[in-house]
Amino acid sequence: MAAVLETSILPGDPDLKNIAQKVYNDQRITDEEALLLFEKGSLGFVGSLANFVREKLHGDITYFNRNFHIEPTNACIYTCNFCSYSRLYAHRDEAWELGLEQMMDIVKKYDGEPVTEVHIVGGVHPKMNLEFFAELLRKIKAHRPDLHIKGFTAVELDYMFRKAKKTAEEGLFYLKEAGLESLPGGGAEIFAEDIRKQICPDKVDSDGWLHIHGTAHRLGMHTNATMLYGHIESFADRVDHMRRLRELQDQTKGFNTFIPLKFRNKDNDMSHVPESTLVEDMRLYAIARIYMDNFPHLKAYWPMLGRQNAQMSLSFGVNDLDGTIDDTTKIYSMAGAEEQTPSMSTQDLVVLIKQARRQPVERGTLYNVIKDYGAEELV
Repeated sequence: MAAVLETSILPGDPDLKNIAQKVYNDQRITDEEALLLFEKGSLGFVGSLANFVREKLHGDITYFNRNFHIEPTNACIYTCNFCSYSRLYAHRDEAWELGLEQMMDIVKKYDGEPVTEVHIVGGVHPKMNLEFFAELLRKIKAHRPDLHIKGFTAVELDYMFRKAKKTAEEGLFYLKEAGLESLPGGGAEIFAEDIRKQICPDKVDSDGWLHIHGTAHRLGMHTNATMLYGHIESFADRVDHMRRLRELQDQTKGFNTFIPLKFRNKDNDMSHVPESTLVEDMRLYAIARIYMDNFPHLKAYWPMLGRQNAQMSLSFGVNDLDGTIDDTTKIYSMAGAEEQTPSMSTQDLVVLIKQARRQPVERGTLYNVIKDYGAEELV
């Protein structure tokens, strides 16, 4: 589909019209203009601009991959107020800890299955150190060399490296040699330090997160980036967060995709904070697509949004719905996600995407095309 800007939705505000013209002319919008979109941009207006950008970049293509998750533990030394998943290491009666062989059993469960990626994230466990995870990576690669290993948030890596007395470069090189190929985007939360002090005061700060990802990029590893939104942050905090990611991407070109993560208030210390509305969710995705002009992809996690809302996001800049995942993924459901048993078959995802009148394409972790489902009939 050719990208077409819907001029009928142009507002009367001259500043908003100027933003639309810049987007149409492939010009970067400023921080002030992004903030103006948050403050004044209607859903229809920002959605139309975001869809224009999305279709200019990708047409109707919507990516997904076949992946599964390993969550080594939910025992964690950190106390993030928004987290419904982790349990303090001192309260291990509510926690799980998987050994190497247990995690390898999860990998072996997919023997013969056409999965392409294993995604490894979990709590920060003091006994699960750098060498422990390096051994896990070696075992996975020895068993299934073709499986792309995407693992460990910058929060997990920061703790591993400090405990091992290694720099980020030394630690990442060591894990890369063991089999780590890319990093997920978790742990970024919101970069504004005054907000971090209230919601996640004791883990790696924003500069540390950016340093780890920048170092990974310089070592030839691709990574993702996230932003936790819809809690106590301001619109300005969102723009600041995206600006810092955009600036790093200008320098390194190492980010694959930006993933906004909706704050969910179930069973955590921020349960009193109301969740964002669906309109605000879609506005956030749209503005992110408009502003993050050097990020090739914008992803929505369908388990967190729910299937119908994920379909809707495909009209607001999103061109990736993550993967098939499986029902062992607890991070989403424990936070009150829409999907309490987050599992979809490949056929389910293909139908979901085609019902939104988009073209499903199965990808690898680095967006290599594995199969284009566009020519198949909708069932």
